[in-house]
Formats: sequence, structure tokens, C-alpha cells
Amino acid sequence: MTPPAGQPARIPDAPPSADLQAVLSPLTSAAVFLVATVAPGGEDAVRELLPELAGLRRSVGSRVPAAGLTCVTSVGAALWARMFAGPRPAGLHPFRELVGARHRAVSTPGDLLLHIRAERMDLCFELAAQVVDRLAGAATVVDEVHGFKYFDERDLMGFVDGTENPAGRAAEEAVVIGAEDPDFAGGSYVIVQRYVHDMKAWNALPVEEQERVIGRTKSANIELDDEAKPANSHVALNSVNAPDGSQLQILRDNMPYGTVGRGEFGTYFIAYSRTPAVTEEMLRNMFLGKPPGNYDRILDFSTPVTGSLFFTPSAALLGDLPGPPAEETRDRHLAGSPAAADPASDPASGPAADPAPGPGTGPAPVPAGADGSLGIGSLKRSTAR
Repeated sequence: MTPPAGQPARIPDAPPSADLQAVLSPLTSAAVFLVATVAPGGEDAVRELLPELAGLRRSVGSRVPAAGLTCVTSVGAALWARMFAGPRPAGLHPFRELVGARHRAVSTPGDLLLHIRAERMDLCFELAAQVVDRLAGAATVVDEVHGFKYFDERDLMGFVDGTENPAGRAAEEAVVIGAEDPDFAGGSYVIVQRYVHDMKAWNALPVEEQERVIGRTKSANIELDDEAKPANSHVALNSVNAPDGSQLQILRDNMPYGTVGRGEFGTYFIAYSRTPAVTEEMLRNMFLGKPPGNYDRILDFSTPVTGSLFFTPSAALLGDLPGPPAEETRDRHLAGSPAAADPASDPASGPAADPAPGPGTGPAPVPAGADGSLGIGSLKRSTAR
């Protein structure tokens, strides 16, 4: 039963995590984020590679086992429709662009996301190179980011990023699909955005004003009192509640990145969730405002240049993929039918996500638990900065 607008349902059961990809792995010192698009005709190469990624990761990681190399692989909506027959994950759809009064969350192409991390960049780099080599001629990397740990898990804007991520059972409840979509139990959803910071403008602000933008102190990383926290601060706008008043969580694995010579400094925002609706509600609060027009002030200093949404299969599903669609179905998606743009428009493909709610409406059913900031720029890996 769908709850009234503004009243997301509570899903109390936490699915087992034994069959997950490495979604719940801790933050590491290094990461490589690869977003790729798959060329027409490249689907077979991808189908061949996906079940072999676990073995490839083990082979590369065996060189330095203590470095903890992991790779989480996720698939976008358009590629899913081209590659697999049968039902699709209920919440899988293209990232929906948001256009606010002053800021825009862009939607950019992405068929595959590889989130590679370890305590050493050489392992991440080697695995990324092996994967790209295997996909030569079949896929094109459209965004590549090399992330790194910055001092005590701070972003390049100087604030701690990630101190309130859920852990243990709370993380499983927030991230892992359960009985609500049994064909895809053990999977997850992930939204990524690459943000570029205007460091000159940011550094021109006094520290006290930076703290008002974020909603936390810079040095001690303590949330400001409600009286001192502006309504347009990052923390104030990134809280999504269940009907019982508890905050709904997502799991962030944000990393700083940059190129000094080009003057580019940024944060790679990556958020895993049991349903994309929670992250999408946070983004609406940020870009459209809550109430409308009261947008997140961090956006005056941090601009997204990418935006994509993916489904992260369970390890078992990745190793035993659904069969391919009929050739005419694949060709229809390649031709750019409405279903290729948003699976909700394809009645033949099984359950699909509800249409994107407008400003002021609540997210779709979401899991229990939570805390909510969006951790971009100087924000946390967790729910609230």
C-alpha cells in the first residue's frame, strides 16, 4: 500500500548481507570511479565480463592482499533494458535532472559504474586498466575520477566528510533491497555526481560563515545548534523522515579529487541506498529548496557536472545474469524509445519506479532508520553533515 505524499513507508526487515557486493566496505585511502557507456553491439562483451569481475578483482588484489581491493559494479537503466529480459529492478530509472531557481542537478549518460577502492592506488589503477582493456571497442569511459583520502577524512573544502554513516544492521536496512523486490533482493541502488568546487570563493568566506553554510563546526565537526543553524544550511536541508519521525539513511562513500595544475578541486558524491527515493528527496531539497526556493547554500560554491543512477546487483546475480532480451526488444531500446529514456514507460518490462515526485512530495517506500545530510562538497559520507 502506497503511503500518502510526504509519508514514506517503513520497511522493518533487514535482508542478509552475505550475498552483497562490497557495498558496505569501509572507506579506503584510494578509489577509482569509472562511468562508461556501452556501444550498440557491445552488450555481449559486457555480459561476458560481468560474471568474471570477481575473479579479476581477486587476481589483482592477490598482489597485496592487505590493501583490501574491492570493486562494486552497477548497471544503468538503459543498458539493463538492452541486456536483460524479464523484470527489472523496481527503482531503476535514469537520473532525473533537477532545475531550481539558481542551481541545476544535471543528468549525464552512464551505462556502467565501477567503484574500485583499496588502501593503495596502484591496485585500483591496475584493476581499472584491466577492465577497460577487456571492454575495448565495446564501451567508452565517459568519466574517470581518482579519489584520495585527505587528512582526517576531510574534503577539499576543509570539513570532515562521513562521520555519521549508518553501520552494522542500520547500514543493511538503509542499503540492501529485501522482500519488497524479491527478484533483486541483496542488491542496492547508487547515485553518483561529480562536484567541482569554487575554492577561491569558498576560501574568501570567514570560517564562521563556512560553518553556517555547512551547519557544522569546521575544526571539531560538531553540528550547530538549531538556533544557530540556518534553514538553508546543508545539514538543515538533508534530512528525510519516516512516518515515525526517524531519519532515513543512505550510505555515502564520497572522496575528494583534484588536479592542481588545472585548478580543479572537487568531491565525488556516491550514495548507496535501498531505494533511490531517499537520495532523490535529499537532492530535491538541495536544488529545488524546502520550502521551494530555500536551496542548499553549498551549491553557491559546489557545482555538479555529472549525475547518474544505477542498480547494483547482488554478487549472486552478477555471477548468474538474467537472459538477454529478444533482438527486437534490444533494437527498440537502442533506437531511443520512451522505455529507453525511462523504464517506467515500458509496460512490458515488469515493475518500474513511480514517477519522480515533485517538490514537497515524499519519497517512495524506504527502509527504516536514518539520518540525513547529503555529504557533498565538504559533506559527510553519512546522512547528515
